[in-house]
Amino acid sequence: MKIYLDACALQRPLDTPNQIRIVLEAEAVLGLIALFEAGQFELLSSDALIYETEQNPLPARQEHAMAILAKAKEHHRLSDQAKVRAAQLTELGFKPLDALHLALAESGHADYFCTCDDKLLRKAQKIADLQVKVVSPLDLVQEIEK
Repeated sequence: MKIYLDACALQRPLDTPNQIRIVLEAEAVLGLIALFEAGQFELLSSDALIYETEQNPLPARQEHAMAILAKAKEHHRLSDQAKVRAAQLTELGFKPLDALHLALAESGHADYFCTCDDKLLRKAQKIADLQVKVVSPLDLVQEIEK
């Protein structure tokens, strides 16, 4: 099973644990990372994830995300096809970088796109032709433990 963690999911374990949801999502992401390390699931990386990570002004967050992305079995480059798909997704209301992440997850044939971004989750649920299932870390853990 291939999983694409977007930048907010990658960073969730470093967020301030001032809400139960954040604590639970952080634990879920750490559990997923352990499953990637054990070879039970495959993490996908992309040019968009590297770009967004490099834009983070906090070195500790950059290092954390890059260390996780280094565990990825596949890295998807920005292709013309992904650019076209991202443009289509942008027209459907996704932010440009979110659209790019989704397009790269689709081109990498990810089974799941994991995010902590509620707005992205809500938009994705309204799109019928997404080629990847968009879920929160908690939903993903429930899905894979069925």
